Amino acid sequence: MIKAMILAAGQGTRMKSQHPKVMHQICGESMVEWVARAADDAGSDETIVIVGHGKDEICSAYAQKGWQFCEQPIGEGMPYGTGYAVMQGMSFINDEDEVLILTGDTPLIEGSDLTSLLKKHRDSKAVATVLSAKMKDPTGYGRILHDTKGVVGIVEERDATAEERLIQEINSGIFCFQGKALKIALAGLTTENAQGEYYLTDSLGVLRNLGEQVESYCMKDADHIRGINSRVQLAEAARIRQQWINTYWMEEGVTLIDPLNTYIDVDVTIGQDTVIEANVQLKGKTSIGSNVEIGAMSKIVDSTIGDEVTIDSSKILESEVGRKTTIGPYAYLRPKSRIGEGCRIGDFVEVKNAVIGNGSKASHLSYVGDAIVGERVNIGCGVVFVNYDGKKKSQSIVEDDAFIGSNANLIAPVHIKKNGFVAAGSTITRDVEEGDLSIARAKQVNKAGWAERFFNK
Repeated sequence: MIKAMILAAGQGTRMKSQHPKVMHQICGESMVEWVARAADDAGSDETIVIVGHGKDEICSAYAQKGWQFCEQPIGEGMPYGTGYAVMQGMSFINDEDEVLILTGDTPLIEGSDLTSLLKKHRDSKAVATVLSAKMKDPTGYGRILHDTKGVVGIVEERDATAEERLIQEINSGIFCFQGKALKIALAGLTTENAQGEYYLTDSLGVLRNLGEQVESYCMKDADHIRGINSRVQLAEAARIRQQWINTYWMEEGVTLIDPLNTYIDVDVTIGQDTVIEANVQLKGKTSIGSNVEIGAMSKIVDSTIGDEVTIDSSKILESEVGRKTTIGPYAYLRPKSRIGEGCRIGDFVEVKNAVIGNGSKASHLSYVGDAIVGERVNIGCGVVFVNYDGKKKSQSIVEDDAFIGSNANLIAPVHIKKNGFVAAGSTITRDVEEGDLSIARAKQVNKAGWAERFFNK
């Protein structure tokens, strides 16, 4: 079996956060999720996560994923180090397993990288293989030491000689081990180094000294193994990951007017010939159809948008929009809104927990909350579905072909039946029967000369 062990116990003090470092988000997933995704893509059968600082937050967030969690003890007198972290998860490792050891703060690693690492590991019949890359400036990284037979070991920069620091091939912190060899290597680790820790990197030297074959797989793109230790590095990694996502969608037939300022999460899907303007955010598990136009500054979260929809500078949360519907500008669809086909939800219209049928329109300045609206309904300017009495929310129902005049208030629960007509300015508190006109406003009274008397008083 292939088993992925992700080291995620570090505090990440340079992040200056109340949350564990690996929980910070990039393009819709936390860093640790990105690493686990890469392992899954490479064929991992089981994920083991080593937790420490912030363990409750990590375990709670991913309890449903089927990951195995192992706690690394934290406190004075503990030896620490990557080797010590790996020791905590060894109860899940069998001798015959192939073990991918990954760091939870390398969110740019890809499944293809790990697949290549596994291939090199198998082809070379190594018991341990380290994923490496070459950097013009390797400062801060451990250096890979070679001889004619393979990898001799890894030396951390703080322990390296001046000559060793000139080596450009660096350690990514990602390894593939044969399960049995990993157990032997861990048993041979000591804390005789500058930090007084158990270095996992020392395990390669242990195995080589025992006559075992140890190899490296040198990646072409060092960006994939970037470690994240600060908010600045997090932002840079997010920029790279977003560029990959945006490039993918453009190659799939989506037009991004300004790719550098378009933000698309990893689980978003988009149909061909959709056009997305600048500063659009597509978040969560959003699905966008084909031939959709999304105007600048729009934000869509966990929503489904049908084909040929136009969205103009609007916000849509956890909602559905049917084909050929127009949204905005500056409309707001709050959670549980379902808009039918061929609808018009215009400027400054807010919809919440409501169903609006095909061909209906609310063109401007209305609030539709907790409602079922039928087909071909007109909702005039300034209409308010009054759904809250201070204690509970109630629902209004408006049937097909009804007409709600401007500045009307529908006091829920109320039922406007088919072809019902509500006069402008009315406050409706009782049901309106099919085909009826309802007028609920005071009779107009004009008092002659009143204004002159008032201002001359």
